[in-house]
Amino acid sequence: MIGFYLFLGLEKFLMLLPKKARKSFFLGLGTFAYHVSKRYSKVVRQNLKFIYGNDVDNTFVEKISRYSFQQLLLNFLYTIEAKHYSVEELSKNIEFINEDIVKKAQKENRPIVFITSHYGAWELGGAMISTHLEPLMIVYKKMKNQYFQEYLLGAREKSRITYVERHGATRGLLKQLKAGGAIALLIDTNVNKKEAITVDFLGHPVSQIKTTAYFARKFDAAIIPVLIHTDDHEKYQIKFYDEIVPPKTDDESEDIKVSTQMQTDWLSQEILKKPEPWFWLHRRFKADYPEIYKD
Repeated sequence: MIGFYLFLGLEKFLMLLPKKARKSFFLGLGTFAYHVSKRYSKVVRQNLKFIYGNDVDNTFVEKISRYSFQQLLLNFLYTIEAKHYSVEELSKNIEFINEDIVKKAQKENRPIVFITSHYGAWELGGAMISTHLEPLMIVYKKMKNQYFQEYLLGAREKSRITYVERHGATRGLLKQLKAGGAIALLIDTNVNKKEAITVDFLGHPVSQIKTTAYFARKFDAAIIPVLIHTDDHEKYQIKFYDEIVPPKTDDESEDIKVSTQMQTDWLSQEILKKPEPWFWLHRRFKADYPEIYKD
């Protein structure tokens, strides 16, 4: 609890700074973390070697690692700013790309399953979609510190986001889609192999959640991929990709596998096209390849 109040004091100080100075501070903090956190810098290197091979260029590894730490800190900054800025202020430098894809599904009165990733400013992206286009339900993982959990969830109140805790989330997500609403799910997290199917992701067979495919099939929901992009951490583009339309035959299991593979194919392509913004700090492949994270 003491740590939380110290954080609130730091937050007040940070919000007194000009916006550019505050962003520079967090970018600098990310750079500092990159230099001192040998443990997580090693995770980045392990992930990159797994995807690109053991002879991956060191300069490339260092560039990705530094960016990953900075992006993590910027996501935290956007969470702080969401509590203090108006929706109009938060939306100033946001541009939606291909939003007609979303509007088409809305016009057809179909529920929507947004699939996304820990890519770029994902906190900002989710909040802006929910604020301007479609109220979202998302899944969160219960935190050990209740005060920080309430702070993080409360930071998104303006954005019309609703939440379900990861354990037992299915019921809430089903209810949301049955009512014709929208959910947003991250498809790039390490998963329990018992609850997953195997598909190819970034060139390797991995366990992947099948929830998105199952929900879309059950409710005839539109599967719409979305990522947030930036070149300068100032102006952001929230890009919607073409709806993923999986087969629907009498073989439900095979259809769900094909649908899941289509989703991971999309994400693999986007990560390989521009790898820096993906969250390489995460042990994504631990369930299937624990050996790559050993010393």
